Amino acid sequence: MPRPYDLSSMTALICFEAAARNASFKKAAEEMNVTPAAVSHQIKALETDLGCNLFVRRSRGVELTEKGAFLFLAIQRGFETISEAVTQTRDRQETVDVTIRTTTAVSSLWLTPKISAFWKIHPAITVSQIVSDVPGTTGRCDLSIHYGSPQDNGVEYRQLFQDRIVALGTPAFAAQYGISRVEDLLQAPLIHMSNEENGWTTWADWFLALGRPLPKGRNFYVNNYMIALQAAQDDVGAVLGWDGLVEGLMREGRLVPLVADSVPSPVPFHLKIHPKATSKARLFAHWLVNAA
Repeated sequence: MPRPYDLSSMTALICFEAAARNASFKKAAEEMNVTPAAVSHQIKALETDLGCNLFVRRSRGVELTEKGAFLFLAIQRGFETISEAVTQTRDRQETVDVTIRTTTAVSSLWLTPKISAFWKIHPAITVSQIVSDVPGTTGRCDLSIHYGSPQDNGVEYRQLFQDRIVALGTPAFAAQYGISRVEDLLQAPLIHMSNEENGWTTWADWFLALGRPLPKGRNFYVNNYMIALQAAQDDVGAVLGWDGLVEGLMREGRLVPLVADSVPSPVPFHLKIHPKATSKARLFAHWLVNAA
């Protein structure tokens, strides 16, 4: 019988998603409890099946090709939908104490390290994440993290942090385009988020806040902030960065401020405490706010 879905091996797709999310075959292997060779074998088989390269292999890790990035975003959306359905189906009270929802970027860059630190203090409390970049939905969860001004609708929330927004790129990119002032960025390639309905500050907002006109350089659009950061590391263009969110990348020198100017984030990242949040969820919420 013909298959109802045009899918490659699910094992290969799962390996690919883990490797793309971690930008590393080794980290994907550790996450899946297999060898890096097994991950590499699965991804090679997937590339053969699709007839294209999904990664550029480098000594310091791997980077997605354009087709790889396209496939990663599609798989990620599918896995998010499946993950949410599984979370809503299982009796989470027997297995998970706290469920928190956030975006891919906040999860990877900020929340996951915080959860690891929380577990060292409260090892008996299990915390589950629902990671989704689809705005406007929260699903079944105790807590959720949002970027924007909280609505005055009686819902309980706590402010986490409110960053400064800086223009980021690599030193090589700055040298290539001679960037040292804000005016230099007006003609330089810029990386934009195409799903601006999530309310994140745009390049137009950033230049306007600094009293500058709209940029006229080349534009590169993506709908995932982690891909935008990776593209900036690959010298595709400059990207906007929330300094508290991307602190690790700046500390490692993978991205650096291109100019001295920055603007305050117009709205904070805040934690929404849902009405049915458990006592353990409130304990985690209190700890997370203090950790922020």
